[in-house]
Amino acid sequence: MRRVRDIAAGEKRHLTCDQLVHPQKASWFSRLLLSPGEETSHVAPVGKPPDALRVSLALFLISLGVIAVVWWWLGTPVHLVRAPIDPNDKVQCISYAPFRNHQTSLSPATQVSREQIAEDLAQLAEITDCIRTYANDLGLDQIPELAARAGLKVIQGIFLDKDQQKNRTQISTAIRLAREYPGTVIALVVGNETLLRKDITVSDLADTIRSVKAQVSVPVTYADVWEFWLSNRELYDVVDFVTIHILPYWENVPIPAESAVKHADAIRRQVAAAFPGKEILIGEIGWPSQGRMRESALPSPVNQARVVSEVLDLARREHFRVNLFEAYDESWKREIEGTVGGSWGLFGGEERVLKYPAGIPVSNYPLWKLQMCSGIALATLVFGVAWLTLRRKPGRPGLASWLGVAVSATTAGILFGVAAQKVFFESVGYGGWLMWSSLLVAATASPVFGANALVSGRPPPSFQELLGPKGYRTESMLVTMHGGALIVIVVIGTATALGLVFDPRFIDFPFAPLTMAAVPFAAMTLLNPPGKGSRPVTEPLFAGVFVGAAVYVGFNEGPANWQAMWTCAAYLLLAATLWRARAS
Repeated sequence: MRRVRDIAAGEKRHLTCDQLVHPQKASWFSRLLLSPGEETSHVAPVGKPPDALRVSLALFLISLGVIAVVWWWLGTPVHLVRAPIDPNDKVQCISYAPFRNHQTSLSPATQVSREQIAEDLAQLAEITDCIRTYANDLGLDQIPELAARAGLKVIQGIFLDKDQQKNRTQISTAIRLAREYPGTVIALVVGNETLLRKDITVSDLADTIRSVKAQVSVPVTYADVWEFWLSNRELYDVVDFVTIHILPYWENVPIPAESAVKHADAIRRQVAAAFPGKEILIGEIGWPSQGRMRESALPSPVNQARVVSEVLDLARREHFRVNLFEAYDESWKREIEGTVGGSWGLFGGEERVLKYPAGIPVSNYPLWKLQMCSGIALATLVFGVAWLTLRRKPGRPGLASWLGVAVSATTAGILFGVAAQKVFFESVGYGGWLMWSSLLVAATASPVFGANALVSGRPPPSFQELLGPKGYRTESMLVTMHGGALIVIVVIGTATALGLVFDPRFIDFPFAPLTMAAVPFAAMTLLNPPGKGSRPVTEPLFAGVFVGAAVYVGFNEGPANWQAMWTCAAYLLLAATLWRARAS
């Protein structure tokens, strides 16, 4: 506090007579950029080094150019040889679940209407002749009847878990549907990844399959991840054909998108060799369009479109059966599987719009022009605050300070669009929207406040200035808001860091907003280091959490996961800022 008052007192000596007589010439925003006691000051640009504006203007133009070039590169669409979904060349079969909006298969209160199912099936009939279902409760028993009207065949699923009464109902309903719609229901799948979940023993599953086969005339199979077929070969004799799931993203050693189809073909051949004489159906194969990386496996629209396109092309050339996973995004899965769980559909979950229409190139950032313009606007605001601070303050910031402003503005300009898109796709429920939106707001404010601090020579705010005893708290509204942004970033950043350590499987990496925030704070720490003072307890504690999380996550995720490595770097930058904090 003494330092703030000394600076304020020193700056008052630069006031002109005209400024003392007409203090109202300073705008409210200009006054906000001043410390307490400076509200009536208006520093003339007299004595300002003539090169300052030229240097800053050059850096500003460079910053805008870099933002534009990066976003042009990010938004460049990819032209695929074959459209993922081509109405003129229908896919063999596709997984279908009708749940929309707030509907979920986890609630027995969910009842899907006939109208909703009929609307979906009419749309799916344009791209395929077959759908695969996974259960027959919650209104899904209406699907075979409506599929028959839409001209679709059905691979009818029977969901089995530890609830024996529910299992009996599923089995009896499926048998009834197979008998009532013999021209529509072309196969029964008795259990889906039941062994994977350890809900039933292999012997009990085999007995169930035999019982169902004895009561229907259609082929009967079981579906699971391919490894579980190879380790439970006793099922070979009880099924009519083998249904395997190959999801390269979810492999124990994740497979990158560019190698996904080659991997799937190798696995199909391996299973075929292990089960001679049995037809092999790839019952699930696909790729998520959004979500966190797993090693080198990156969910994205381009990767999803590429994998689907290539697997359909391979199936056509090699003449094997394949069922795509899946028709529609299922938003309810995001509550239990994170962003990636609800992003496997080839149609949007709510709007039911095809993600990749034939003839249109695919981009990971289809709104890149809007995102680029938003980033340019943010970078302009950051430089604008720096210029206004320079006009209002008599200091002479050097090239290093302007470089700090430029790096902060450029980083924010590039990442703002990425962070905003991640908020849209990764926010689940009111709590998720509140958390990720708050982080985005704080991250956006950080380079703006940081520009003022870099030009004026102000060190990073400390927690004590905001939350300490009355004699230690700042009187500056600017420092208060800047410190508030830091607190939001640290608290939410800590929550994500702990999540990535203790339960990382479905947690997204917040690399974009954390970097937007960490870069300006790191620049302030480097160029405007805190003065002498005692080391507080809170900041080093959080710094330790960030360092520990960065080390663990880095080793746990591996160097191939650039999202993880980037996030770890942001944690370390925040840790450096917090470690250097001093109590005034």
